[in-house]
Amino acid sequence: MAKIKKFSFQNILVVLVILLLIIPQTRTTIQVAINKLSVAVFSPKAFSKEDQTKLSPFVYQLQDMEGNRRGVEVGSGKVTFVSYWATWCPPCIAEMSSIQLLYDDYGDKIEFILITNEESEIVKKFMNKKGFTLPSVNPMMNTPKQLFERSIPTNYVIDQSGNIIMKEQGAADWNSEKVRDVLDQLLDNQV
Repeated sequence: MAKIKKFSFQNILVVLVILLLIIPQTRTTIQVAINKLSVAVFSPKAFSKEDQTKLSPFVYQLQDMEGNRRGVEVGSGKVTFVSYWATWCPPCIAEMSSIQLLYDDYGDKIEFILITNEESEIVKKFMNKKGFTLPSVNPMMNTPKQLFERSIPTNYVIDQSGNIIMKEQGAADWNSEKVRDVLDQLLDNQV
């Protein structure tokens, strides 16, 4: 005789999530929501001195979403937050609010560059829809070898001397007390 299995709430929830992931219109929304859960619990941490990578100072050649070209000095006098991201990337979208909050408080003290390879109209539409004011740019040069990764999001905090203090791949809470403490310490040492 076949036994009838009772469905628990967890089983129903799993089936519901699978069904929603199959429907294309809901896929990104669900993936962003799942990644926001990891943002809520995961905060990047600083590397120990021994694990830090030292970059030679360089000028990152960039173009803003209005078509203006500019060079951003990295590793020569100012703390820099570098983010590689895309509008279609659920983990990128999930952590963007925390980066915006960090930018709101530190944007005048730290150089923020959010680098994407997407067309400016797509990026501007995304930023406007979400209410973000983050400085998004397109690269006008190859990514420096020490910053090159194949996955997004990948974010870096680079000190004024070119040391990579923090590096995180995947969604994270960049507005955490831990990150803010690191930035405050770096700014106390900034020339």
